Amino acid sequence: MTAGSLAAFLGSDRARLARGPIAVLLIEDESAVRQTLAHHLQAGFRLVLALSPETLPAHALPDDAEGRIVNLIHDCRQPSAHVAAVNAIIDAVPPDTWLYYGYNAEFLFYPFSENRSVGEMLAFHAEERRSAMLTYVVDLYAPDLTRYPDAVSLDEAMFDRAGYYSLGRRDRDGTYKERQLDFHGGLRWRFEEHIPRDRRRIDRIALFRTRPGLRLLADHRMNDEEYNTYSCPWHHNLTAAVASFRVAKALVRNPGSRVHINSFTWRSSHPFRWNSQQLMDFGLMEPGQWF
Repeated sequence: MTAGSLAAFLGSDRARLARGPIAVLLIEDESAVRQTLAHHLQAGFRLVLALSPETLPAHALPDDAEGRIVNLIHDCRQPSAHVAAVNAIIDAVPPDTWLYYGYNAEFLFYPFSENRSVGEMLAFHAEERRSAMLTYVVDLYAPDLTRYPDAVSLDEAMFDRAGYYSLGRRDRDGTYKERQLDFHGGLRWRFEEHIPRDRRRIDRIALFRTRPGLRLLADHRMNDEEYNTYSCPWHHNLTAAVASFRVAKALVRNPGSRVHINSFTWRSSHPFRWNSQQLMDFGLMEPGQWF
């Protein structure tokens, strides 16, 4: 379904925004658009806002009998396009609405996502008095750039099974922030010379509950420090993962990096199995107290 511009939709169709969880997907190019939309429909989002610079062609839209996908026009190719879009949606939806945001060729996974809906998972998270969820962006890439020059292969996707680490996050005075860490790894770590310093982290507050005055920042954190924490003070909480081809795509397209990259595979490359258990087994997702 196409409903004009994002601004027009938010100003005229508030009824569609009344119930979450809502997925906001920024479509930057043609990679895996249909599969991305279908994945988040299957996860159980009540509404999927597919933002794209131009109207998506019919073949890019999966079957959607319930009319949960709305294609809206938004310039997703501009720098920090996620900030303006997500903050506008925060202002438009009712307070305490759960939002998720990501990009095409990115796939949200959470513990036991094969047989539990995203709504069930967020209901439990809210019961633990959490208003946001830390997600790790796990870089995916094709094993052979000769066969897959855009670095995208859903059937043969690989990821790094090692090389992840975290550092304490400091405030402006140099003091470590409570329950906040900067996480690193994946292609951003292995090819860091081609990644701007402010884009090397793999943590993202991709799932959160809205409230008045809340703002998403350009670095994928929120203006409320508690939203940026990985757990509550009492015990470990749920975390999720975003399996993403986005960095791989950028590295093979950018003129400054593509001439230096012949392959993304290395000794710690491992086939991605498209299930939450694998991500938990490798420590890339935390089930917390949810069993």
